[in-house]
Amino acid sequence: MSSIGAGFRLVRAGWVLVREGVIAALPGDELFGLPKFGWRMARLFTRRRALAYERGDRLAKAVVRLGPSYVKLGQFLATRPDVVGNDIALDLAMLQDKMQTFPKAEAIAAIEASLGRKVGELYASFGEAVAAASIAQVHTAETLQDGVVRRVAVKVIRPGVRRRFFRDLESYFLAARLQEKYIPSSRRLRPVEVTETLAQTTKIEMDLRLEAAAFSELGENTKDDPGFRVPSVDWERTGRDVLTMEWVDGIKLNDIAGLTAAGHDLKAIAANLVQSFLRHTLRDGFFHADMHPGNLFVEADGTIVAVDLGIAGRLGRKERRFLAEILYGFITRDYQRVAEVHFEAGYVPRQHNVAAFAQAIRAIGEPIHGQPAETISMAKLLTLLFEVTDLFDMATRSELVLLQKTMVVVEGVARTLDPAFNMWKTSEPVVSGWIARNLGPRALLADARDGANALLALARQAPDLAARTERLSREIDLMAEHGLRFDERTARAIGKAEAHYTRSGRLALWVIALSLLYIAWKLL
Repeated sequence: MSSIGAGFRLVRAGWVLVREGVIAALPGDELFGLPKFGWRMARLFTRRRALAYERGDRLAKAVVRLGPSYVKLGQFLATRPDVVGNDIALDLAMLQDKMQTFPKAEAIAAIEASLGRKVGELYASFGEAVAAASIAQVHTAETLQDGVVRRVAVKVIRPGVRRRFFRDLESYFLAARLQEKYIPSSRRLRPVEVTETLAQTTKIEMDLRLEAAAFSELGENTKDDPGFRVPSVDWERTGRDVLTMEWVDGIKLNDIAGLTAAGHDLKAIAANLVQSFLRHTLRDGFFHADMHPGNLFVEADGTIVAVDLGIAGRLGRKERRFLAEILYGFITRDYQRVAEVHFEAGYVPRQHNVAAFAQAIRAIGEPIHGQPAETISMAKLLTLLFEVTDLFDMATRSELVLLQKTMVVVEGVARTLDPAFNMWKTSEPVVSGWIARNLGPRALLADARDGANALLALARQAPDLAARTERLSREIDLMAEHGLRFDERTARAIGKAEAHYTRSGRLALWVIALSLLYIAWKLL
């Protein structure tokens, strides 16, 4: 029954996208066969008034009709230009996560249920909502501690949002499985894995204790950084459904007129933003992954304050080293080293030729370096890089795509502040400094120390590994002698699971097909 429900919800979502002109706005001139027919049918069923809107506006209207979980889906897909393409990713990134506020009484009930205390005991005053998004809304409040009144922001989870999201998630998985089955070229992009990542990131985002922990970690990492910080968390007033943090008095980074009127140096803010992001990424391996201008404030002294840390990214030490070398290789035009790093990281399958890949990388880097420095776009570089990696069978790396998306957004924000912004010149001091500290003699000593620790840990596990190896050897000998066998219970379970999967998949496809026929018949 869940497959049937997922099928109906998928049909409804597709119908809304058709009626709002989203499908018709996609480039369909190069399609052929059944996809071309579907695109033409979508144009016939598009609302007439929708044809007057731009593609981004059509998308926004469709997502609003579909509800909060689709807003979150759209924002997540904006982080995956490798999946939806750069143009659509930019449209999705412009989705306004502004929803209707829910009643203050419901917010109070959620706070009291989460923290087990009355709102009057927690806050000296609790105001109305000042902003509402797909997952939560924010209220102003005041706390009284040691006789001092402090203004705070209180973020409260939207009632029922978890149930709604996980219900819609079933249809996302159904769409991903159908895509993998019927569009072989999409398998490289791992749509089911992408959907699993969406499920995991949204689960994290819906537990505000984890966002509070992210604020705490980023705050510790940046406590000595010049010109950047995050708000402090009030842990006493934070739980799964409520997050209380310091109120930020500042000007939003998208208010260019306000920043100018306040006398801020926009070029300095742009450089500080990009260098801060690279510092967090390379030095700490932990970065704010939703740095659009609505989440960034500038205080009176020019300090950038980042809020809304529901989406964060992590890179291991090895990935940071590869990232730094790839960026530095593009900066210094060492394309051979950029190619070698891709192979060392395992990003490109070994059957390909390093020199051929270096040639493809050169085809990306040289046209960009031939332009004036201030016109070099990270977005353009990444678009070309996605095209090249497709030719060389490079599988999607979710952590790198999130990083690349955030880098594009940060660059875009910097260019709104400084149209002549030079991404490479601004990045070079941070990247080259990190390389000098982490790829020199000191780094070799650190790698040797890590290697010694790993060997020591392996030595401690040697007795257990030996016992496992002996058991495995005996089992292999038995299989070689008697063959691989399942007991009767296991065989029945496998058969039952396979039959259920096949039956559910076929049933869902029939539901979708019959629903589309019914809709078309009603309209004729």
